[in-house]
Amino acid sequence: MQKRFLIFQKGSGIAPYIWSVFSILPFYFIFQSSSTLEVIIGITLTVLFFISYRLAFISKKWPVYLWSSILIGISISMTIVFQFIYFAFYIAYYNGKIKNRIAFIVIYIIHLVATTIAININVALRDEMFISQLPFVIIIWISVILLPWNLFNKGKQDILEEKLDVANKRISELVKQEERQRIARDLHDTLGQKLSLIGLKSDLARKLIYKNPEQAKSELKDVQQTARTALNEVRKMVSQMRGIRVSEELVRVKQILDAAEIGFTLETDLPLKNSSLFMENVLSMCLKEAVTNIVKHSKATTCSINIEQLVDELRLTVKDNGVGMDVIQDPGKGSGLEGMKERLEFVNGRLDIIEDDGTSLVITVPNVVIHRDKEEQ
Repeated sequence: MQKRFLIFQKGSGIAPYIWSVFSILPFYFIFQSSSTLEVIIGITLTVLFFISYRLAFISKKWPVYLWSSILIGISISMTIVFQFIYFAFYIAYYNGKIKNRIAFIVIYIIHLVATTIAININVALRDEMFISQLPFVIIIWISVILLPWNLFNKGKQDILEEKLDVANKRISELVKQEERQRIARDLHDTLGQKLSLIGLKSDLARKLIYKNPEQAKSELKDVQQTARTALNEVRKMVSQMRGIRVSEELVRVKQILDAAEIGFTLETDLPLKNSSLFMENVLSMCLKEAVTNIVKHSKATTCSINIEQLVDELRLTVKDNGVGMDVIQDPGKGSGLEGMKERLEFVNGRLDIIEDDGTSLVITVPNVVIHRDKEEQ
């Protein structure tokens, strides 16, 4: 299927056509001259300007200053001789694309001062053609002031966003690697131990089947029970690997706290808006671990959960009125807190423990927002 021809290209719009008009415009001003020599000079300067403009974009380091000086010189000459000021707009655009801050500021100041002087000279000479286009001259002068800064700041923002995307991808890869290692450890600690036990019990039952049948039956029952326990643990591990939203985990949390007869209060604006499933999954696992600790160790009667979606981060606060913990002597070790801290470190998150009439766990992760663009028609 052939692609349709687009009059306005995606991402550029009508910009190419505007630049095309600007490229033809100098010849209109040049041919207003009565002298053939001036026409030849004007055409030469115009061609030289576009060649220098192209070379300026592909240059780096000191040639940037050279080509910028040539461009500014041609622009001033065209403004004074032919009353054509619109080359200043080209230079303002190029200036905004310079990434080096020192070069940007130097060329910006020189261009602004030179353009202002050229405008004042034409106004002082009271040239009729220049005075007739004064509103456009003012627009170009304002563009010389504002356009470079706008483009320069946008360029810096694009670079930062690109670095952020790279960092987020790197974090995702590190977390995947850590998850693989965790799964390997869990398989070794659960299945490995259970399978070893099943093997030992089976060998023992085989030896006892004729000597002591009752003892052999007891060993086989242990084998059966161990196999069921291993199967349940595998199912539990598989369910934990699935991405879980915070709202889904809160349903389970409420069931656990109700079963433990612990009062439950929730403060949050669910569902979270455009939040990353990955970050919500991290929060959900930390929430599950925190509530499990409360049920097992805190002897609490109430538990409150607060979830905040801030501009730069997601914050989960789990507070109980239990016996608390000795944070100084045992900073995060045991009770799953060490694993929680390690998991949060891989996503640039953090865990804060506050002792005040119980224990408060404040879990913070970056707020990675997923933008859902409308599909193209």
